[in-house]
Amino acid sequence: MLPRCLAILAGLLLVLPSAVLSQNAARSAPAVLNIDGLGKGAAPLDGPWQFHIGDNPAWATPQAPDATGTDGWEQLSPNAPWGAQGHPAYTGYAWYRKHVHIAPAPGASSDFALLIRRIDDAYEIYWNGRLVGHYGTMPPHPSYPYSQPSQTFGLGPVRDGVLALRVWKGPLTSFDSDQLGGLYFAPLIGSSEAIADRQDHGDYIWLRGRQFYFGEESLYGLLVVLGLLAWFRNRSQRILLWMALFCGSPVIALFLVGLRLPFSYSFALGWLQPVLSLADVSLWFLLLYLLKLDESPRIVRFTRLLAIVGFSAASLDGLITLFDWSDPSVTRGFQTADAILTVVFTLCESYPVALVVMALRKRLDSSRWLLAAAACLSGMFSVVRIAVSQGSRFTHWTIGDKLGSPVFFLYGNGFTLQTILNTFLLLAIIYSVYRYLRESTRRQAALEQELQSARELQQVLIPESLPELPGYAVTSAYRPAQEVGGDFFQILPLEGDSAGSTLILVGDVSGKGLRAAMTVSLIVGAARTLAKFAPRPADMLAELNARLYGRMQGGFTTCLALRLDPAGGCTVASAGHPAPYVNQCEIALPGTLPLGVAQNAQYSEKSIELTEGDHLALYTDGLLEARNAKGEIFSFERLDALFATHPSAAQATETAVNFGQDDDITVLTLTRLATGERSTTRLSAPNLAPA
Repeated sequence: MLPRCLAILAGLLLVLPSAVLSQNAARSAPAVLNIDGLGKGAAPLDGPWQFHIGDNPAWATPQAPDATGTDGWEQLSPNAPWGAQGHPAYTGYAWYRKHVHIAPAPGASSDFALLIRRIDDAYEIYWNGRLVGHYGTMPPHPSYPYSQPSQTFGLGPVRDGVLALRVWKGPLTSFDSDQLGGLYFAPLIGSSEAIADRQDHGDYIWLRGRQFYFGEESLYGLLVVLGLLAWFRNRSQRILLWMALFCGSPVIALFLVGLRLPFSYSFALGWLQPVLSLADVSLWFLLLYLLKLDESPRIVRFTRLLAIVGFSAASLDGLITLFDWSDPSVTRGFQTADAILTVVFTLCESYPVALVVMALRKRLDSSRWLLAAAACLSGMFSVVRIAVSQGSRFTHWTIGDKLGSPVFFLYGNGFTLQTILNTFLLLAIIYSVYRYLRESTRRQAALEQELQSARELQQVLIPESLPELPGYAVTSAYRPAQEVGGDFFQILPLEGDSAGSTLILVGDVSGKGLRAAMTVSLIVGAARTLAKFAPRPADMLAELNARLYGRMQGGFTTCLALRLDPAGGCTVASAGHPAPYVNQCEIALPGTLPLGVAQNAQYSEKSIELTEGDHLALYTDGLLEARNAKGEIFSFERLDALFATHPSAAQATETAVNFGQDDDITVLTLTRLATGERSTTRLSAPNLAPA
């Protein structure tokens, strides 16, 4: 028995090692994907692929050992990224390998092509160690598109061999999950026609699924054009500019990341950050105007400050994206800065809620409350979605992905909750801006009507002709700085005066528009009545002051009253008005208060004699205070030189206008004529009557 047992044991010792080796060899041999009868169609390269972390150019060759368990190779599905298959948050190089045997169908073309739907991020394709194509570039200067469409590559007459993919995944940003990297879908192999058809079909599905998105962006673009055109026509309507900027941001984002244009990931994301921040800031200022919060300087200042902070943080975050993060020595620093800046501008994005809360005390119409609700919902949902997505590779939260997933589909278009809320916000903005502009147009029409009434009233108050003053040549000129001014003048012959004297008034009412025109009408009407009872200049000013006191609503009126007789006698009184000139010399008058300031103001008179050839000039302060482009005023020196030339009223006015008119200008000149010389009058004034 003993020899028989020893013989059996010896046989087992001889057979067992070879059986174990055979079993290990079978287990280590890679599976070969057999594709028989491949003709005009396409077949997926599915099933497990060999996968290896790291980088070794020799792995592209068929001779490289790829058995599992010998040098670290493992098997992964090509239909999910490596982050979801045991390598979370891994970035850098990795390789995929697949042994393929292809048996073409009878009569089929000997050449085949490959379709890659998506690989994160840059990759190279090898067949039996030969590079057949690549997408993006690898380090040391990595570059890959932000939006990756499917790609096709010609393989040539392939039969038996190894298809190898060399992949490089870029560093993760603050909003990236850990479930990224490598293949997402099994590649397809087939005839060139079949692969081209599959790519066209995929592009069609992509376009069909974005019909609503492109339509919405087209509406945004139209609003940009209309908003800018309307704003250029009326720069005071800043709400139109902010609406154009708000609508323009999604259009720019469309070109950066929505059209699959070949922009690199760093370029597209780097510019996308400030563009999206511009949309946030524009929304804040839209809410300021539409919720009537622009009436508070404190809120406006804080909004501007927050806009600077938020936009700066987003722009800096975009700027660091433009740098190369592939160097491990700087990756952690850039990722930390990215996370901090993202927190800053994400917190700023919640500001619309604060604006709506501040507007709760205001009485607003339904369109503005609709906008407030839309801004709150859209803004806060975006903030929450972004916040829960930050650092998801550490928290492993999936709520961000759920919030960003489509709620329903319509004709292949996926509608996420953010899409629905953004659309609601856009419609609310359009409706609110429409209501705002309609109200502004109504107010503008009322102001225009008020201005027209003031023009008509002032046209009545400006003398259509000047009475002849015996012994004098009279010229007058009136040039308002705006359509309606506050200057006035009157030449009132004193009826019943034995000397044939004339009372002349020149004045300037503070303010503009209908209120100033009404004050002028009060002064002119009162002066014409008082001329019979208070022909002396000081008495005229005192009576006018009594009637204006308490009716000026904080304003005042300067006025110069002058009584002139044919023989050259002249009596002057001033109520805070610039003194007249005789030739190039200013008449010295005592300082007094304007009309309407003090109830019992007293005014004194000064008498002078005008001789033959003397030139008397009365004017309002718009002549003296004309200002040129350098900021210089016309000044008394230029005024002395001007009146020394004995100009007409029109000439003096034109000189000031050419220098740089800043206020209403009224000039009245009287030249003493020689005995027997015929008196003349000349009036220069704009036509303020309606067309």
